[in-house]
Amino acid sequence: MSLIGAVSMGTGVMIGAGILALTGQIAELAGSLFPLAFLAAAIVTAFSAYSYVKLSNAYPSAGGIGMFLQKAYGKGTITAVGALLMYFSMVVNESLVARTFGTYIVQIFNIDPSSWIVTALSISVLIFAFLLNISGNRMIGLFSLVMAFIKIGGILIFAIGGLWISGVSFENTNIITSNTSGTSITDIM
Repeated sequence: MSLIGAVSMGTGVMIGAGILALTGQIAELAGSLFPLAFLAAAIVTAFSAYSYVKLSNAYPSAGGIGMFLQKAYGKGTITAVGALLMYFSMVVNESLVARTFGTYIVQIFNIDPSSWIVTALSISVLIFAFLLNISGNRMIGLFSLVMAFIKIGGILIFAIGGLWISGVSFENTNIITSNTSGTSITDIM
């Protein structure tokens, strides 16, 4: 996969899962404490990102978390169990994101969230992800690039719409200066 494809995939995952899917659920659960929950998540994410950057610089490889575990614990049971746990956590995460997608889609059409349609949409998303993954790195990179542009464009549209609805104006405001001669402190005295 190319650098542009990898960056697009990372951007797409962060926007898709982190901003569009999970943030709404966390906001609903946290209520008025949402800003603090968001800040805590940002701090944890920053530590995680920093760790991955340092590990990637120390051990450049396409092996990812499995290779990091092998460097830390050697080839053995601990590495295998850690890699399997990471794999299972990714499967659970992808399933939760797919379920969230299905739930959000049915809300648009006023369909009951406990309907079988949510499950069908979730399974469809997982099948699509599987088919995309087996299609190869070039297709994944291209798809990631297109989806990253769509997501960023959508966020920009929402941001501009929000500013427009709130009444923010970007019109040029001219400051009219008047003649101030004769109004200095020495003129007054």
